[in-house]
Formats: sequence, structure tokens, C-alpha cells
Amino acid sequence: MLPNLLNECEVRELQSLISQAQNVVITCHVSPDGDAVGSMTALYHYLRRINKNVTMVAPNIFPDFLKWIPGANDIHVYDKNEEALEPTIAAADLFMFVDFNEPKRMEKLGDAVMANNSPKVLIDHHLNPTDFGSVSCSHPEMCATCEIILRLLLQLSAIDEITPEEATCLYVGMMTDTGGFIYNSSRSEIYEAIGVLLSKGIDKDKIYRNVFYTCTTDRFRLMGYLLYVKMKTFPEYRASLMTLTKDERKLFSCKNGDTEGFVNIPLQINGMRLSVFMREDTEKKNVIRVSLRSVDDFPCNAMATDFFNGGGHLNAAGGEVIGTMDQAEAIFKEALKKYAPLLRGVNVS
Repeated sequence: MLPNLLNECEVRELQSLISQAQNVVITCHVSPDGDAVGSMTALYHYLRRINKNVTMVAPNIFPDFLKWIPGANDIHVYDKNEEALEPTIAAADLFMFVDFNEPKRMEKLGDAVMANNSPKVLIDHHLNPTDFGSVSCSHPEMCATCEIILRLLLQLSAIDEITPEEATCLYVGMMTDTGGFIYNSSRSEIYEAIGVLLSKGIDKDKIYRNVFYTCTTDRFRLMGYLLYVKMKTFPEYRASLMTLTKDERKLFSCKNGDTEGFVNIPLQINGMRLSVFMREDTEKKNVIRVSLRSVDDFPCNAMATDFFNGGGHLNAAGGEVIGTMDQAEAIFKEALKKYAPLLRGVNVS
């Protein structure tokens, strides 16, 4: 059986907050990924199962390939719907924050949520969480926020009560945040957790196909364009870079989420240790979004912090550059120079 994450006092406090609440709002970070959507929907099903009034609010839209997840169609998007959602947020008597470690990760939604003084529960696996929740369940050692939520559900209710819908949502989060269990997934407890989810009758093969092998023609052509035309490799640093401009997004009818996972592909090149993907923000002028992925012990989270105003995990991180794509590429090249010894696999003191 998986070990408990919370002690008895923490469990009682969390149970008390949930039992007293009637109107619960679940939120996540901007540009929701599989772990964020899986975490929200899993909690949504659990709270509805115990007769709570629950609303899920995402800061902005999420990828189409996640919309099949049970409950995903009930997620409200705050961006461009602020006025309609204000009464719901103001009336909430409990907030549950999933998959982010500080309010600014919600962007505009964060201001509205933090203006409500109702209790807030933070469930997350990112490093260095800020103290903004009434109850915090932060475990950076976990592979995904969904792994934490599964462990919490096992403490809050019997294993037999977890539904196939909840299990499906949780598996999506664990699978996507590990790239299909190819990084940050060597702990034996992860596979005990998968065993619990499989016991609920989920179809893991179908889940994998829905997420990784389902896309539009435009997205498929965009992937080919990025790999053939835009990918630059830097063999001396064992690194690669892909960039995407607003004009190129329009050319391929690219929607938010269509580039999800592309940053992982260059890591298949023999000897590659770092892959970086930069894309112009669709709404903010002179903002370049940066995604970083690495293998083995290269700390792309440290590079994200040092050069891209971001952070994350050892092998998966993100950030941004305020400026042009040319400026962002120049910063990337400076980062390669600084991290050259680590990229080449040389130990430095």
C-alpha cells in the first residue's frame, strides 16, 4: 500500500475544510497541460461524488487533445469570460489550487481568486512553493500533481470508492508529466500508483493514443516544418533549438496546445542532452515563451532560472523572455556557453 502523505492532523484539517465547504472552485496554472487538467478533473469528480457544488476554472484554454478527459468539457476558461465567472469566484467558500506553486502562475485569474479570503488548499509538485494556502500539500519528489492527488484520495476515501473516471484523469496527469514514463519516473511507488489506477479498469493504451497519437493535419504538418526547417542543432553543446513565430502559427492554423510535446522530440537524437523550444506569445507583445527539456542529470530548471525568468524540474522546465525572438536566441546561446561543461557531461565544482 502506498504510504500516507499527510499526518493525522493534516488529514483532519483537510477533511474539515472540505466537509464545511459548499461551493468549491478548482484552479490551475496558465496554459494548462495534462497534469493540470487531470488534477482538476480528478478532484472535480471526487468532490461531486461527496455532494459538493464544484466549478473548475482554468486561466486560459487548454489543448484539444485533452478535451476527451472525463469532465474536461465542464472546465470554464477565465480569459475573456471574467465577468461571467466573477460571481462564482466571489461565492466560493473553498479553493483548491493544483499544479502550480505561486499565485502569479494563474495570471489574471490569480487576482480574482486571491481577493476572496476563503480557505485555499494547494496541491503541487513544483519546487519552492510560496506560502499562500491554508493547507499545503507540496511534494516536489512526486512525478506529477496527479500522483499526489491519488495518494490524498486514498487517505480521504477507500480505494474501492475511486471511480474509473477519477482514475483516468489521474493517469493522464502522471503519464503526460513524465513524457509517457520516460523521465522523472524511476521511483517504484509510481508503478504501485499505476497498479491502483489499472485496478479501476482504465484503458491505459487508449489513453496513450488519445494524448500522443491524435492530432490534426495542421498540427502534423507543423511538426514536420519545425523539425525540418526550424530545428537548429548545436553538436558541440549536445543541444537543439526550435522557434515558432506568430506568422508561422497562422500559416499552420496553430491553436494553443498544438505544440505540446514537440520540445521532447529532438532528445531522440543520439547524444542530445538539451532541447529548447521558443514560441512567440499569441496575445502579449514581445514575449517569448520558452520550454526546456533534458535527459540524465542536466538541470534545465537551473538554466530556466538563470536565463529565462522561470524554473521547473530537473528535466522539464519553462520560462519567458521579454523581447524579440532574436534576443531570445541570443540569450539561449549565452546559456549554452555557461552550461557547456554540464552539457558535455563534464563534472565541475
